[in-house]
Amino acid sequence: MEIHLNRVDYIQVGVTSQKTMRLLPALGKKTTQKVAIADHDGVLTCFGMKKGEAVPVFKTLPGQKIARMDLGGAAGTPQEKIFVCSGSQVRGFTKKGKQFLTFEANLTESINAMHVSGADLFVCASYIYNHYCDCKDQDYYLSGDKINDITCLSSENLTRLVPVLACQDRVLRVLQGSELAYDIEVPGPPSVLELYNKDGGEQILYGTTDGKIGLVQIGEDSAATKWEIDNDKKKGGILCIDTYDIVGDGVNDILVGRDDGTVEVYGFDSSSEPTLRFEHVLSESVTSIQGGCVGKESYDEVLTATYTGWVTGLTTEPQKAEAGPGDEVRMSKETQSKVEALRAELEQLQVKVLQGREQYQQTSQSSTAVSAVPVFSINDKFSLCQDDASYSLTLEVQTAIDNLLLQSDVPIDLLDVDKNSAVVSFSECDSEPNGNFLLATYRCQANTTRLELKVRSIEGQYGTLQAYVTPRLQPKTCQVRQYQIKPLSLHQRTHSIDQDRPMNRLSLVGQFSFAEIHSWVVFCLPEVPEKTPAGESITFYFHNTFLGTHLEATYCKGEGHFRSDNISTISILSDVLSKEATKRKINLNMSYDIDDDSVSHTLKMIHPKLEYQLLLARKVQLIDALKELQVHEGNADFLIPEYRNILDESANLLEEYKKQPAHLERLYGMITDLFIDKFKFKGQNVKTKVSSLLEILDSYDLNSLLNFFNDVDM
Repeated sequence: MEIHLNRVDYIQVGVTSQKTMRLLPALGKKTTQKVAIADHDGVLTCFGMKKGEAVPVFKTLPGQKIARMDLGGAAGTPQEKIFVCSGSQVRGFTKKGKQFLTFEANLTESINAMHVSGADLFVCASYIYNHYCDCKDQDYYLSGDKINDITCLSSENLTRLVPVLACQDRVLRVLQGSELAYDIEVPGPPSVLELYNKDGGEQILYGTTDGKIGLVQIGEDSAATKWEIDNDKKKGGILCIDTYDIVGDGVNDILVGRDDGTVEVYGFDSSSEPTLRFEHVLSESVTSIQGGCVGKESYDEVLTATYTGWVTGLTTEPQKAEAGPGDEVRMSKETQSKVEALRAELEQLQVKVLQGREQYQQTSQSSTAVSAVPVFSINDKFSLCQDDASYSLTLEVQTAIDNLLLQSDVPIDLLDVDKNSAVVSFSECDSEPNGNFLLATYRCQANTTRLELKVRSIEGQYGTLQAYVTPRLQPKTCQVRQYQIKPLSLHQRTHSIDQDRPMNRLSLVGQFSFAEIHSWVVFCLPEVPEKTPAGESITFYFHNTFLGTHLEATYCKGEGHFRSDNISTISILSDVLSKEATKRKINLNMSYDIDDDSVSHTLKMIHPKLEYQLLLARKVQLIDALKELQVHEGNADFLIPEYRNILDESANLLEEYKKQPAHLERLYGMITDLFIDKFKFKGQNVKTKVSSLLEILDSYDLNSLLNFFNDVDM
C-alpha cells in the first residue's frame, strides 16, 4: 500500500543536533500537537500551528549548545515535560515554558545522550554512563568504546529498568545496575536507539552509521535479533528513528531520517519484515524525526528537523488543487492570507538585505571599522565504506559552500560520486620536497550546503588529508578540517575472525606501558577507541575491506602479538611500531613467525579481483574497435554474442572503468608488496626481480604467478 505525503516547511531555528525535536502529547484525539525544538544557540522553542501559521508558545534565552532533548513526566501521566541537556547540565521545562529543574551532573565531559523515565534520568558522556533517581546518583558504568545513544526498557516481563547503550564498537551493551549484563553484536556502529513501542515492551530499534536498521528483542539475560534491513542502495547513515502509524492500518510504521537527507517510512505487510512504503529526499541531513499531527486536525504527518534548523512536515493533507483548461481555481481565504503574508515577508526581507548591503559598503570603506570573521558550523563525517574499501568524506555547512580545497600529504585517489555536482579541478603539486600529493578544488553550484566526496588510500602510506571549506559569506573566511589517513587505513573492526587461515605472527616485547602500546595501535588502525581499555590486556579483530584478509591484535603492558593472513599487514605494522617506539626511545625486541602458505592464500584472495579488472580493461579496449566495425557494416549482427554483449553494455563498462581509476595498478602494487615482503622477512632483497614479476602480471595466470613466488631463487 503506497502512501502520498506532501512537504510543508514550518519554521527555521539555529543549527540542530541529533534527537533535539519532539512532539508534545495531544490534548484531545483530533487536536494538533505542539512542537519543541532546541538548537546550538541554546534556545528551546515551542510552537503550534494556527491557520497555517507557526505560533510560538514559548522561547528560552540563548545559552550553551543543546545536545539532546527528551520528554518525561510522572509514570502514568502524559509525558509533556521537556528535558534538555547542554554541557553537563540537564534542565527541565513545563509545556508552558516554565523552568522547574536545573541539575548539574558534574561530569568532566559534555552529555551527548540522555533518556528520561519517570524519576529516573540516564545520561552518557563519551565513555561514561550515569543513572540518577530523583537527582541522586544511582549507577555508573565505564564503556569500552564511545557511547552514541541510550534508551531504557520497562515492561511487566522485566523485573527492573533495563538501560541499553549503543556503542561505537558495533555493540549494544545491556546493563544491570552498574554492571554489564550482556552485549549484542550488530552489523555496524549503532548511532541511534528507539523503543519500538513507546508504552513499554522489550523491543528496541537501532540504526547504524553505515545505514542499516534492525529490531532486537531484549531479555534480562539474553537478546534475539528479529530482523535487519541492509543498506543495499548505499544511502546515508541513520541519525533518527521513530514509530508511528502513518498508514492508518493499526500497526506502527517505522520512520527513518538519514544523514544524506533521506526520509523513509517502512510499513509491515502480512509478514513481520518491514517494507519501504515512502521515501523523500531533503537537501540536508535529518537530525530528528517524529510522527504526529501538527499542521491541521485529523491529518497525520511525518515531522522532521534538519541540520540547519528547518522544521519540515510531510503531511497526508492534500496540498494541490488541480484544474482543467478553462476552470477557475478558487483560493480559500486561508490560502489567500497565506500568500499575502508570504509576499509581505518577502518584501520585508528584500528591504532588510538592501539595508544590510548598504551598511556593509559603508563600514568596509570606513577607516575605523574592524573586520570580524563570521563564525559558521561544519558538520563533517569521515568514514570507511566497507563495500568499495573507500573513505567517504561528507561536509555540511549551515550556509552555501563556495568552494572546497582538498590537500593531502599521502598518495590518494579521488573517486566519482553520483550525488556530487561540484566541478573539480586538479593542481600540479611537488610531491618530493613538500610531501604534497594532492591538490584538488571543488567549485560548488549555487545553494550547495552539503558535499560528499570519496577517496581511496593505499595501506602503508599514512599522513593527513586537509579540507579547506570556504562558504559564500562576506568577508571571505575559511575553516580547515583535518582527517588522519592511518597506516592500515582499509581495515575495519569486526567481532571475530577465521582462525583456520594460515597466519603470520609479529610479537613485541619491551619496556612500554599498556597506554603506550595502545596509543601505537590507535595510530596504526581505524576504529580503535582512543581511551586506554580497562583491564590488563585487550584483543581487537579487524578485516581488510579491500582484500578480505584478517588481523588479530592482542596486547598488554610489555608485550604485543599481531596475527594476520596477509604478510604485508605484518610488514606495515612492524615498520610503523618500530618507528613509534624509536621516537619514544623505547627498545623493542621483535620476533616473527612467517607461514609461507599465507602468501599463496593471499594471492588466491586477490585472484578474482585481478581477473575481473583485467577482463574489464580488455573489454574497454575493444569498445572503440567494435563501434567502428558496427558503423562500417551498418549493424552488429555478424559479431559473435560475446562482442555483441560488449557493445550493448559499453556505457556501463565505461562508467565502471571510469569509477575505478588505477584499480589495476593498485592490485599490481599489492602483489609487488607481497612479493617484496615475503623475502624481506627472509632477509633477502628481491627488488631486482620486480620487473620479471610485472611481466608475468601482464600475461596473468594464477598458477604461473604462484610458481614465480615459490621458484624465485636468490
